[in-house]
Amino acid sequence: MKAILLTFCVCAVFMVSAQVLPNVWVVNVDDATGYNGYVTNVQAVYTDANFCYIETNNIASWIEDGFDWPNNPWFPEVMNYTFKFPFVPVMNNGTSVGTPYGHIGVWTNGVSIYNPKDAHSWLENEVWFQNAFYFEHLMIETMDPCLGHPNASHEYHLHVNPTCLYDDTDSTQHAPIVGYAFDGYPIYGAYGYANSDGTGGIVRMTTSYQLRNITERTVLPDGTVLAANDHGPTLEQYPLGAYVEDFEYVAGSGNLDEFNGRFCITPEYPQGTYCYFATLDHNLNPAYPYVLGPHFRGMPLMMNMGPNSGNLEIPADAQPYLSATEIAVTSDWLVFPNPTSDSVTWNTDQQGDWTVVSMDGKVCAQGVGYTADISALESGVYILQLTNRLGQSTKCIIKE
Repeated sequence: MKAILLTFCVCAVFMVSAQVLPNVWVVNVDDATGYNGYVTNVQAVYTDANFCYIETNNIASWIEDGFDWPNNPWFPEVMNYTFKFPFVPVMNNGTSVGTPYGHIGVWTNGVSIYNPKDAHSWLENEVWFQNAFYFEHLMIETMDPCLGHPNASHEYHLHVNPTCLYDDTDSTQHAPIVGYAFDGYPIYGAYGYANSDGTGGIVRMTTSYQLRNITERTVLPDGTVLAANDHGPTLEQYPLGAYVEDFEYVAGSGNLDEFNGRFCITPEYPQGTYCYFATLDHNLNPAYPYVLGPHFRGMPLMMNMGPNSGNLEIPADAQPYLSATEIAVTSDWLVFPNPTSDSVTWNTDQQGDWTVVSMDGKVCAQGVGYTADISALESGVYILQLTNRLGQSTKCIIKE
């Protein structure tokens, strides 16, 4: 019977292991202000049965008040965005969806994630697209020390590794989750386990996109031979790396796939999940494609992207997860009914990430909120662990 229980526990966690974790968002619970007096970071997080919703001004707390972006005529403004993420991402096994202009995900502090391109291409023919990191940072410095900047729409954003969001020089620990793509898969910082099964120590995750061995820009990475009027600039005009088509995917040259991610075990997902990584080179400079590859691995929520996006309505039945009214989990929370044959519920003001663990230490179920369905578990005694960003507590529960 014990072997059967262990098998069930592993399967149960595998099915939910990729859930968006509402507690990773950097929520401004005190309405603290920063640049230009704007309230910074994420304002609130809500959840319902299927989605996690975030409200954000898109202003990072790391921006110094009064900062003036060099060589950049624009300044950030409050965006008042509301985005949503699927709790359980769906892997796309068909034609992958390209990452468009504009926001393609959100860093955990509520700031927009952009793809590697800036808004221009060679001769504006949309064949050779400018690499934003080269043109907007290396060539003409328009970014701040955290590698973010505003655009003409006054949307503050980052195209590359969020260096001020975590310690990207610490190669001794697995990097934290630094954001979520709009397909619901997590984005980690630059370091992970050497092996996808969680073994081998900590290493810097390496992209499998490499600079092409070309002397002229006449052929695209997929082998398309271009007409003369679609040729790109010479390498004397702009060096390799200035355009995103200067890179090609070389399977196995790094430890990440063509989406700049992999399926692997992480501290937050001990049974494994697909995830992206923000990549750095050996000098700890951003490495193309920087965050996501040219396409999403999963099925993105299209209503989050494109012109006039980010203005979603939060459903009436969605519950606030992180807010100014949140209190720490304490020993005073109550679980009822206990014993139970199907589910247990606890104080709604102490909702958080819950985990049900067997007495031999195996994780049997996980979720978010203030109700745990344990109807499929074997009869016996279990530990219910409740965690939010302010604390953690446990209770014994009995499954009849």
